[in-house]
Amino acid sequence: MTTALVGTTTDSGTELPQIADPQKIAPQDARELTKSFFDRLAVLEEGTHEYQYARNTLIEMNMSLVRFAARRFRNSGQDMEDVVQVGTIGLIKAIDRFEISREVQFTSFAVPYIVGEIKRFFRDTSWSVHVPRRLQEARTELAKANEELRSRLGRAPRVSELAALMNLTEEQVIEVQIAANGYNSTSLDAAITGDADEGETALSEFIGEEDAALELVEDFHALAPLVAKLGERDRRILHLKFVEEMTQAQIGQELGVSQMHISRLISRILARLRSGMLATE
Repeated sequence: MTTALVGTTTDSGTELPQIADPQKIAPQDARELTKSFFDRLAVLEEGTHEYQYARNTLIEMNMSLVRFAARRFRNSGQDMEDVVQVGTIGLIKAIDRFEISREVQFTSFAVPYIVGEIKRFFRDTSWSVHVPRRLQEARTELAKANEELRSRLGRAPRVSELAALMNLTEEQVIEVQIAANGYNSTSLDAAITGDADEGETALSEFIGEEDAALELVEDFHALAPLVAKLGERDRRILHLKFVEEMTQAQIGQELGVSQMHISRLISRILARLRSGMLATE
Protein backbone atom coordinates (compact mmCIF):
# COMPACT_ATOMS: atom_id res chain seq x y z
CA MET A 1 0.00 0.00 0.00
CA THR A 2 1.40 3.38 -1.04
CA THR A 3 0.28 6.44 0.85
CA ALA A 4 -0.21 9.77 -0.88
CA LEU A 5 1.72 12.45 0.97
CA VAL A 6 1.57 16.21 0.82
CA GLY A 7 4.50 18.27 2.04
CA THR A 8 3.91 20.84 4.77
CA THR A 9 6.53 23.49 5.49
CA THR A 10 7.62 24.07 9.08
CA ASP A 11 8.98 27.21 10.71
CA SER A 12 12.48 25.78 10.27
CA GLY A 13 12.06 25.60 6.51
CA THR A 14 12.00 21.79 6.36
CA GLU A 15 9.03 19.84 5.11
CA LEU A 16 6.96 17.20 6.88
CA PRO A 17 4.64 14.88 4.95
CA GLN A 18 1.00 15.65 5.67
CA ILE A 19 -0.67 12.29 6.38
CA ALA A 20 -4.45 12.08 6.52
CA ASP A 21 -4.71 8.77 8.42
CA PRO A 22 -1.34 7.65 9.85
CA GLN A 23 -2.72 4.40 11.29
CA LYS A 24 -3.60 3.12 7.81
CA ILE A 25 -0.05 3.39 6.50
CA ALA A 26 1.50 0.08 5.48
CA PRO A 27 4.24 -1.18 7.87
CA GLN A 28 7.00 -0.79 5.26
CA ASP A 29 5.97 2.80 4.53
CA ALA A 30 5.65 3.47 8.26
CA ARG A 31 9.25 2.42 8.88
CA GLU A 32 10.55 4.80 6.23
CA LEU A 33 8.34 7.67 7.36
CA THR A 34 9.22 7.08 11.01
CA LYS A 35 12.89 7.70 10.28
CA SER A 36 12.00 10.82 8.31
CA PHE A 37 9.78 12.16 11.10
CA PHE A 38 12.45 11.54 13.73
CA ASP A 39 14.94 13.47 11.60
CA ARG A 40 12.51 16.41 11.49
CA LEU A 41 11.59 16.09 15.17
CA ALA A 42 15.25 16.52 16.13
CA VAL A 43 15.40 20.04 14.63
CA LEU A 44 11.93 21.27 15.64
CA GLU A 45 11.34 23.35 18.73
CA GLU A 46 9.44 21.46 21.40
CA GLY A 47 5.99 22.89 22.04
CA THR A 48 5.43 24.25 18.54
CA HIS A 49 2.53 23.14 16.38
CA GLU A 50 4.91 21.40 13.96
CA TYR A 51 6.63 19.53 16.80
CA GLN A 52 3.28 18.28 18.14
CA TYR A 53 2.21 17.24 14.64
CA ALA A 54 5.41 15.24 14.13
CA ARG A 55 5.21 13.58 17.55
CA ASN A 56 1.50 12.72 17.27
CA THR A 57 1.97 11.31 13.78
CA LEU A 58 4.83 9.13 14.99
CA ILE A 59 2.55 7.76 17.70
CA GLU A 60 -0.29 6.97 15.29
CA MET A 61 1.98 5.50 12.61
CA ASN A 62 3.47 3.05 15.10
CA MET A 63 0.28 1.89 16.82
CA SER A 64 0.69 -1.39 14.93
CA LEU A 65 3.66 -2.09 17.25
CA VAL A 66 1.38 -1.68 20.26
CA ARG A 67 -1.28 -3.99 18.83
CA PHE A 68 1.41 -6.54 17.95
CA ALA A 69 2.78 -6.50 21.51
CA ALA A 70 -0.72 -6.54 23.06
CA ARG A 71 -1.59 -9.80 21.28
CA ARG A 72 0.88 -11.57 23.56
CA PHE A 73 -1.48 -10.82 26.44
CA ARG A 74 -4.79 -11.76 24.80
CA ASN A 75 -5.35 -14.63 27.27
CA SER A 76 -4.71 -12.48 30.32
CA GLY A 77 -8.39 -11.88 31.10
CA GLN A 78 -7.96 -8.12 30.79
CA ASP A 79 -9.90 -6.04 28.28
CA MET A 80 -7.65 -5.75 25.22
CA GLU A 81 -8.56 -2.10 24.73
CA ASP A 82 -7.10 -1.38 28.18
CA VAL A 83 -3.95 -3.33 27.31
CA VAL A 84 -3.54 -1.34 24.07
CA GLN A 85 -3.97 1.95 25.93
CA VAL A 86 -1.28 0.97 28.42
CA GLY A 87 1.00 -0.18 25.61
CA THR A 88 0.52 3.21 23.95
CA ILE A 89 2.08 4.82 27.02
CA GLY A 90 5.15 2.65 26.43
CA LEU A 91 5.21 3.72 22.78
CA ILE A 92 5.10 7.39 23.75
CA LYS A 93 7.96 6.90 26.20
CA ALA A 94 9.98 5.20 23.46
CA ILE A 95 9.33 8.08 21.02
CA ASP A 96 10.36 10.69 23.60
CA ARG A 97 13.58 8.81 24.44
CA PHE A 98 14.64 7.59 20.99
CA GLU A 99 17.75 9.10 19.44
CA ILE A 100 18.58 8.76 15.74
CA SER A 101 22.29 8.75 16.63
CA ARG A 102 21.94 5.32 18.24
CA GLU A 103 21.71 3.79 14.76
CA VAL A 104 19.12 1.23 15.88
CA GLN A 105 15.76 0.52 14.31
CA PHE A 106 12.97 2.29 16.17
CA THR A 107 10.96 -0.95 16.15
CA SER A 108 13.69 -2.77 18.10
CA PHE A 109 13.91 0.15 20.51
CA ALA A 110 10.16 0.60 21.04
CA VAL A 111 8.86 -2.95 21.54
CA PRO A 112 10.66 -3.52 24.90
CA TYR A 113 9.21 -0.22 26.17
CA ILE A 114 5.70 -1.24 25.10
CA VAL A 115 5.91 -4.76 26.53
CA GLY A 116 7.52 -3.46 29.73
CA GLU A 117 4.70 -0.97 30.26
CA ILE A 118 2.06 -3.66 29.76
CA LYS A 119 3.82 -6.05 32.16
CA ARG A 120 4.09 -3.27 34.73
CA PHE A 121 0.36 -2.69 34.37
CA PHE A 122 -0.40 -6.33 35.09
CA ARG A 123 2.07 -6.44 37.97
CA ASP A 124 0.67 -3.32 39.64
CA THR A 125 -3.06 -3.74 39.04
CA SER A 126 -3.93 -7.35 38.35
CA TRP A 127 -2.92 -8.95 41.65
CA SER A 128 -5.42 -8.58 44.47
CA VAL A 129 -2.72 -9.46 47.02
CA HIS A 130 0.88 -8.34 46.61
CA VAL A 131 3.30 -11.23 46.11
CA PRO A 132 6.99 -11.18 45.09
CA ARG A 133 7.65 -10.58 41.40
CA ARG A 134 9.34 -13.98 40.95
CA LEU A 135 6.11 -15.66 42.05
CA GLN A 136 4.02 -13.43 39.79
CA GLU A 137 6.13 -14.47 36.82
CA ALA A 138 6.15 -18.12 37.91
CA ARG A 139 2.34 -18.09 37.98
CA THR A 140 2.29 -17.56 34.22
CA GLU A 141 4.70 -20.45 33.69
CA LEU A 142 2.58 -22.61 36.00
CA ALA A 143 -0.54 -21.85 33.95
CA LYS A 144 1.27 -22.86 30.74
CA ALA A 145 2.58 -26.05 32.34
CA ASN A 146 -0.90 -26.92 33.63
CA GLU A 147 -2.43 -26.42 30.21
CA GLU A 148 0.26 -28.46 28.45
CA LEU A 149 0.06 -31.40 30.86
CA ARG A 150 -3.74 -31.41 30.92
CA SER A 151 -3.73 -31.66 27.14
CA ARG A 152 -1.06 -34.35 27.13
CA LEU A 153 -2.33 -36.47 30.04
CA GLY A 154 -6.06 -35.87 29.76
CA ARG A 155 -6.29 -35.09 33.49
CA ALA A 156 -5.15 -32.58 36.08
CA PRO A 157 -1.36 -32.86 36.49
CA ARG A 158 0.24 -33.82 39.79
CA VAL A 159 2.62 -31.53 41.61
CA SER A 160 5.51 -33.85 40.82
CA GLU A 161 4.71 -33.70 37.09
CA LEU A 162 4.50 -29.91 37.15
CA ALA A 163 7.80 -29.74 39.01
CA ALA A 164 9.51 -31.93 36.42
CA LEU A 165 8.23 -29.84 33.50
CA MET A 166 9.04 -26.49 35.14
CA ASN A 167 12.45 -27.60 36.50
CA LEU A 168 11.37 -26.70 40.01
CA THR A 169 11.13 -28.62 43.25
CA GLU A 170 7.71 -29.76 44.42
CA GLU A 171 7.94 -27.29 47.30
CA GLN A 172 8.51 -24.44 44.84
CA VAL A 173 5.52 -25.48 42.73
CA ILE A 174 3.31 -25.54 45.80
CA GLU A 175 4.59 -22.08 46.76
CA VAL A 176 3.61 -20.78 43.30
CA GLN A 177 0.19 -22.43 43.53
CA ILE A 178 -0.46 -20.78 46.89
CA ALA A 179 0.75 -17.40 45.61
CA ALA A 180 -1.51 -17.72 42.56
CA ASN A 181 -4.49 -17.56 44.90
CA GLY A 182 -3.65 -13.90 45.40
CA TYR A 183 -4.39 -13.06 41.77
CA ASN A 184 -8.14 -12.75 42.35
CA SER A 185 -10.11 -11.87 45.43
CA THR A 186 -13.75 -11.91 46.48
CA SER A 187 -15.47 -9.49 48.80
CA LEU A 188 -16.60 -10.87 52.16
CA ASP A 189 -19.94 -9.24 51.36
CA ALA A 190 -20.30 -11.26 48.14
CA ALA A 191 -23.67 -12.99 47.99
CA ILE A 192 -23.67 -16.80 48.07
CA THR A 193 -26.83 -18.45 46.83
CA GLY A 194 -28.12 -21.02 49.29
CA ASP A 195 -31.40 -22.90 49.57
CA ALA A 196 -34.42 -21.41 47.90
CA ASP A 197 -36.02 -20.75 51.28
CA GLU A 198 -32.94 -19.09 52.73
CA GLY A 199 -32.13 -16.78 49.80
CA GLU A 200 -28.65 -15.28 49.60
CA THR A 201 -26.06 -15.20 52.37
CA ALA A 202 -22.82 -13.21 52.57
CA LEU A 203 -19.57 -15.11 52.06
CA SER A 204 -18.39 -13.93 55.48
CA GLU A 205 -21.02 -16.21 57.08
CA PHE A 206 -19.22 -19.29 55.78
CA ILE A 207 -15.59 -18.50 56.60
CA GLY A 208 -13.58 -17.32 59.57
CA GLU A 209 -14.09 -17.80 63.27
CA GLU A 210 -14.37 -15.78 66.44
CA ASP A 211 -11.03 -14.30 67.49
CA ALA A 212 -10.74 -14.37 71.26
CA ALA A 213 -7.89 -11.89 71.07
CA LEU A 214 -10.33 -9.19 69.94
CA GLU A 215 -11.78 -9.16 73.45
CA LEU A 216 -8.29 -8.48 74.78
CA VAL A 217 -8.09 -5.37 72.60
CA GLU A 218 -11.24 -4.03 74.23
CA ASP A 219 -9.89 -4.92 77.68
CA PHE A 220 -6.60 -3.13 76.99
CA HIS A 221 -8.45 0.01 75.91
CA ALA A 222 -10.54 -0.07 79.09
CA LEU A 223 -7.52 -0.84 81.28
CA ALA A 224 -5.21 1.89 79.97
CA PRO A 225 -6.87 4.85 81.76
CA LEU A 226 -7.07 2.84 85.01
CA VAL A 227 -3.34 2.07 84.90
CA ALA A 228 -2.65 5.74 84.18
CA LYS A 229 -4.33 6.69 87.47
CA LEU A 230 -2.02 4.44 89.51
CA GLY A 231 0.93 5.87 91.39
CA GLU A 232 4.39 5.73 89.88
CA ARG A 233 5.51 2.87 92.15
CA ASP A 234 2.44 0.75 91.35
CA ARG A 235 2.91 1.27 87.61
CA ARG A 236 6.56 0.28 87.95
CA ILE A 237 5.62 -2.90 89.80
CA LEU A 238 3.17 -3.82 87.02
CA HIS A 239 5.84 -3.14 84.42
CA LEU A 240 8.42 -5.30 86.19
CA LYS A 241 5.91 -8.10 86.73
CA PHE A 242 4.07 -8.27 83.39
CA VAL A 243 6.43 -6.63 80.89
CA GLU A 244 9.87 -7.63 82.12
CA GLU A 245 8.41 -10.81 83.66
CA MET A 246 10.45 -10.57 86.87
CA THR A 247 9.63 -12.72 89.89
CA GLN A 248 8.28 -11.19 93.09
CA ALA A 249 11.65 -11.78 94.75
CA GLN A 250 13.45 -9.95 91.93
CA ILE A 251 10.99 -7.06 92.12
CA GLY A 252 11.53 -6.89 95.87
CA GLN A 253 15.27 -6.66 95.37
CA GLU A 254 14.76 -3.99 92.72
CA LEU A 255 12.60 -1.86 95.03
CA GLY A 256 14.32 -2.71 98.29
CA VAL A 257 11.35 -4.43 99.97
CA SER A 258 10.47 -8.01 100.89
CA GLN A 259 8.89 -10.53 98.50
CA MET A 260 5.89 -10.77 100.85
CA HIS A 261 5.35 -7.03 100.61
CA ILE A 262 5.52 -7.16 96.80
CA SER A 263 2.96 -9.99 96.82
CA ARG A 264 0.53 -7.88 98.87
CA LEU A 265 1.11 -4.84 96.66
CA ILE A 266 0.45 -6.80 93.47
CA SER A 267 -2.75 -8.27 94.94
CA ARG A 268 -3.94 -4.81 95.95
CA ILE A 269 -3.11 -3.27 92.53
CA LEU A 270 -4.87 -6.05 90.62
CA ALA A 271 -7.92 -5.84 92.88
CA ARG A 272 -8.14 -2.10 92.21
CA LEU A 273 -7.86 -2.59 88.47
CA ARG A 274 -10.39 -5.41 88.49
CA SER A 275 -12.84 -3.25 90.40
CA GLY A 276 -12.33 -0.43 87.93
CA MET A 277 -12.92 -2.76 84.97
CA LEU A 278 -16.18 -4.07 86.45
CA ALA A 279 -17.36 -0.53 87.05
CA THR A 280 -16.88 0.39 83.37
CA GLU A 281 -18.92 -2.54 82.01
